[in-house]
Amino acid sequence: MTTTTIDSPGAPPRAPQPPSADRPSGLSPLVGRLSLALTLLAVAALYTWNLSASGYANSFYSAAAQAGAQSWTAFFYGSLDAGNSITVDKTPASLWLMALSVRIFGLSSWSILLPQALLGVASAWILYGTVRRSLARGGSARRAHWAGIVAALAFALTPAATLMFRFNNPDALMVFCYVAAAALTLRAAETASRGRLALAGALIGLGFLAKMLQAFVILPSLVLAYAIAAPASARKKVVDLLTAFGAMVLAFGWWVAIVELVPESWRPYIGGSQTNSILELTFGYNGLGRLNGNETGSVGGGQWGQTGILRMFVTVSGQMASWLIPAALLLVVAGLVLLGRRAWATSLRAGAETHATRTAGALALFGSWLVINTLVFSFMAGIYHDYYTVALAPAIGAGLALGGAVAWTHRRTWLGRGALALAALATAAWGMALASVAGGIYLAVSVGAAVVLAGFAAVVAFGRALARPLQAAALGGAVVAALAGPAAYSLNTAATPHTGSIVTAGPVRTGLLGGNGGPGGGGGPGGGQDGGRPGGGQRGQNQPGTTQGGGQGGGTQGGPAQPGGTQGGAQGQPGGSTQGQGGGTTQGRGRGGGGGAGGLLNGASVSSELLGLLTTDAGEFTWVAATTGAQNAASYQLASGYPVMAIGGFNGSDPSPTLEQFQAWVAEGKVHYFIGGGNFRGQNGGSGAASEIASWVQRNYTATTVGGVTVYDLTAAK
Repeated sequence: MTTTTIDSPGAPPRAPQPPSADRPSGLSPLVGRLSLALTLLAVAALYTWNLSASGYANSFYSAAAQAGAQSWTAFFYGSLDAGNSITVDKTPASLWLMALSVRIFGLSSWSILLPQALLGVASAWILYGTVRRSLARGGSARRAHWAGIVAALAFALTPAATLMFRFNNPDALMVFCYVAAAALTLRAAETASRGRLALAGALIGLGFLAKMLQAFVILPSLVLAYAIAAPASARKKVVDLLTAFGAMVLAFGWWVAIVELVPESWRPYIGGSQTNSILELTFGYNGLGRLNGNETGSVGGGQWGQTGILRMFVTVSGQMASWLIPAALLLVVAGLVLLGRRAWATSLRAGAETHATRTAGALALFGSWLVINTLVFSFMAGIYHDYYTVALAPAIGAGLALGGAVAWTHRRTWLGRGALALAALATAAWGMALASVAGGIYLAVSVGAAVVLAGFAAVVAFGRALARPLQAAALGGAVVAALAGPAAYSLNTAATPHTGSIVTAGPVRTGLLGGNGGPGGGGGPGGGQDGGRPGGGQRGQNQPGTTQGGGQGGGTQGGPAQPGGTQGGAQGQPGGSTQGQGGGTTQGRGRGGGGGAGGLLNGASVSSELLGLLTTDAGEFTWVAATTGAQNAASYQLASGYPVMAIGGFNGSDPSPTLEQFQAWVAEGKVHYFIGGGNFRGQNGGSGAASEIASWVQRNYTATTVGGVTVYDLTAAK
């Protein structure tokens, strides 16, 4: 209810005030708080349940977090090892969170993975608030609240989101920055606040420090939303946007400037680059190279799957993210049309802001976010992983909820009813198509959901005479049915441990057309969910539901080992068997290749004999060992607790160290052992320094076998 108040006798009445966006009318505060709390608790449970089952997850980033907890220099630069020989091939912001957690709680799976889960819960909370605020004024506060709940759940239950917020890749922090920047941009647009918009820009800068240029993909959507919704002149909007751009550059530029200006001898080598330059890494390997496939030193030779718009639907990416994309796109378009000229006309007049303009700005932001990211992922010819689709999840959830709320408000119009009915039918049909790949219980769930959604479509289209409670019940049932398929896949994802560099969500490993696309991913060299490296080695052949990287029917990945324990064996039992045993090839025992040495995409198993060797007199050396490839080095480092040098960086193709530099370090007594194996094939150019170092070691030092691994003692030349 709105009221009119009079300031004094004879004074004109104030205009009716809309319901407050902060204290919604028509909704019991207890119901609102309790339902939000239960939603966030459910998301937290999904993201933290049995979290340690994945062990160190991506050991590449876990080792860097371990190094950052041991050395502030490694912390600042994102070094893979505390000896600071080389960095990871990303900017370090996500590592900062994990390293701080390890410093506080000690090295464990929980301390590494928990920050990612908390980022997921925070993202769901912010998304709820953003959707609710975009709808609350001028409409039903109750409807705005429940739309926010739907947005949070649709986001959190996207299988790619469940995967990445339980994993330690930098995507979790980048998506959080996306969501927070979107929220601040829409808040800034309410009053044309330059300060809030600048803070949104700073958050995108933080996103750059998490995953470099991918953070900028959302920029057009933020600009569009502010241009539409801010009640200001065109000139002020331009100045505000330029200010925000400057804040973004400052937020990441200080770190880039330090790395570029500090003498190379004072810092670690920039992993992933060929010239020891963060700028080269930004614009090359992690920048334009991802779009055109020209990534010097990468692997796969451009074999990262077929590009095209269907990539987001019929490949594994579709299984991980596309369940609600058709409905979200339909409802966003319908919502913008239904808001009509009221939203666009007021957006063109300085000082004019209405609830229609606010909602239109939010729809434009999340709708364009979904479209632009989908197009980028569909046509990028360089390194592509299906888990990148986590960046679509917030846009899917918010677009679905916002567009659905607008259509429901206008359900008396043919467009409102038609949009809701078509969205329900599209979700039903597409859900059954996706679930048909997995079959079994997943298909049964989708068929049941389709029946409910078809019933809802009929009610919306022909049941206008039904009582409001029945209409509301039909809507609630449709929401539950729409989320059923993604929820089933997300529960499977949470119940399945994931390790290595290439991970996928859900119970299937192929898309509708049978392809996965990419090295280690079923559609490229060395395919299979084991993440086998191109050219051979560690094939394991996982079945759905087994540990990634384990053998067929295999065992689980060993629990995180503290110094003195071994990685491998049963969870929490150091000294056990190697990872993934039980049929197939155990992880780290590549064909013809040097015992327990690992490979490009997964790490190596560490025997108790080798661990004992590495930890003996370890404190006397800067690096207890050196080996080719970052995943191998990470495994040995996590098991021993001491720095291990990754020769050649992640792919073994970086010129770090050079042969001359390595020889000097050996002469100075800084490196104890060289561990053989890990000869990678299939690189797209890059340096041959790793091969030169391996050959020099073989010529000048004696090979011994320890725990199935070839080891050279660099303190005892032939």
